[in-house]
Amino acid sequence: MTATPTPAQLAARAEAREQVRADLRAKAVTAEEVTGAESIVRSLEEVGADTVFGIPGGAILPAYDPLMDSKRLRHILVRHEQGGGHAASGYAHATGRVGVTMATSGPGATNLVTPLADAHMDSIPMVAITGQVGAASIGTDAFQEADIVGITMPITKHSFLVTDPDEIPRTVAEAFHIASTGRPGPVLIDIAKSAMQANTTFSWPQDLQLPGYHPVTKPHAKQIREAAKLLATARRPVLYVGGGVVRSGASELLRKLVDLSGAPVVTTLMARGAVPDSHPQNLGMPGMHGTVPAVAALQKADLIFALGARFDDRVTGKLSSFAPRAAIIHADIDPAEIGKNRAVDVPIVGDLREVIADLLPELAKEHETVGKPDLEGWWRQVDGWRETYPLGYTEPDDGHLAPQRVIQRLGELVGPDAIYAGGVGQHQMWAAQFIKYEKPRTWINSGGLGTMGYSVPAAMGAKAGRPDAEVWAIDGDGCFQMTNQELATCTINDIPIKVAVINNSSLGMVRQWQTLFYNERYSNTDLHTGHGTARVPDFVKLAEAYGCEGIRVESPSEVDDAIKRAREIDDRPVVVDFTVSRDAMVWPMVAAGVSNDDIQYARGISPSWDRED
Repeated sequence: MTATPTPAQLAARAEAREQVRADLRAKAVTAEEVTGAESIVRSLEEVGADTVFGIPGGAILPAYDPLMDSKRLRHILVRHEQGGGHAASGYAHATGRVGVTMATSGPGATNLVTPLADAHMDSIPMVAITGQVGAASIGTDAFQEADIVGITMPITKHSFLVTDPDEIPRTVAEAFHIASTGRPGPVLIDIAKSAMQANTTFSWPQDLQLPGYHPVTKPHAKQIREAAKLLATARRPVLYVGGGVVRSGASELLRKLVDLSGAPVVTTLMARGAVPDSHPQNLGMPGMHGTVPAVAALQKADLIFALGARFDDRVTGKLSSFAPRAAIIHADIDPAEIGKNRAVDVPIVGDLREVIADLLPELAKEHETVGKPDLEGWWRQVDGWRETYPLGYTEPDDGHLAPQRVIQRLGELVGPDAIYAGGVGQHQMWAAQFIKYEKPRTWINSGGLGTMGYSVPAAMGAKAGRPDAEVWAIDGDGCFQMTNQELATCTINDIPIKVAVINNSSLGMVRQWQTLFYNERYSNTDLHTGHGTARVPDFVKLAEAYGCEGIRVESPSEVDDAIKRAREIDDRPVVVDFTVSRDAMVWPMVAAGVSNDDIQYARGISPSWDRED
């Protein structure tokens, strides 16, 4: 149940609204006569956007003419709208700013559905601007007409339809505000072509009127005190850290909480890097392919403090058996997440920066009152799991590379300052497991939706947003074939990303499930990209055709040299084709729908622990 706002919370809300008004007044410009299309460009400039990923088409074409004259906006012409959407997401992931993508009506807009759904699942701040047929033609099944507002309502934070050119500045301002505040997410602005072609008066709004949209950022003091009491007295606590910590920019404060509490911490797939992997209290990633210590600690905990996490099925396993003896503290900016999947003992609604900032002194007070909890026995048990069940892998016996070794060496040679963008599948899990992340916003992936083809365009967006960073796309041969056309975008626009293709000539994760659950009946998972005599396509030749450097690696002795060579090339993208074993599998593993108690450390090997302790 949501608590009644305190006077302090109401004052904080008023202060936030006044700050928004002040920012808008500061940006206010003299009204002038422009077209609706010019108003779009001016609005993007005023809101602080600097990069747009898009493709022109009939309905959006009026906006592209004034865009050509902008000195403040860089437009990157992508090769597919899906690539533009994922690039905007990668940009937002890496920078923390709102990513922007643009497309035309009909098929152009519908090609953005997957990126919008992806951003919605992972709470990525993004604004998509689509052209629409003229206002008079809406609803007539006109050429390239699609009700993109209706289509995207379930997968966006908000969707706008603009038919009046006078509404463009306010709509853009509101869209960026909604996308970047509260729980971040994607916002769609669908603008009729007739509105772009009409004349209007451009005037940047000095205030935003969003009735009903008032995200709570300041947590309730009573809930903070209750959380501090539980954390100070628990004997088997775990901090369960989700992507919300990264989105809120709370990583430094979280580190203080980890140190003060003394509790083990687990970082989900979306939170890798929120706490340094080198921190002695970090047990790694929980969930289906998490570490045994992380999974076991959650199962045996007497208190779980969830911070910006959502108790999704990939973390909890069979929900009814998840952490059966744990009290739950759940802090999140989105009240809809609290109690959605797991009953909560102490709900805290607020921005995690403010939640943790308020919690630290309260926890210190509790330590002064009751003393620090004795966690020695708990750590002895956790360290026993660490020693007995470390992450590892076996070398394949088919003569091909171990993919885990490739990814581990990539992380070791490139280091923690680089940005790594993963695709979806086995390579994604290995990248989450075997690369050591020390900083937030250095691991980018599609966590909730699991979108194959995400890696290359997301890496492109990350590199565009942070050009001084070294950016690696870690992709599978299946994922790579879905969006590799964006290599052309990278080459032409001087975006020198590096791509490590973990090429097992298969849809690897699907094949792993066929091995484990379908009696090794490999139905439609062989891609013919690397094993045997056929290479369809040959990724090295494909890279060269796109103006990239292509490198092939087939033996362990070539791995380090190939990575070093790729790092030395900065004037064009690089694709490294690592031919790896198709029989390698991701371990540990909790099968879908199975209790986390039944985690397998390797095939046929389950940890032995007292399930009643």
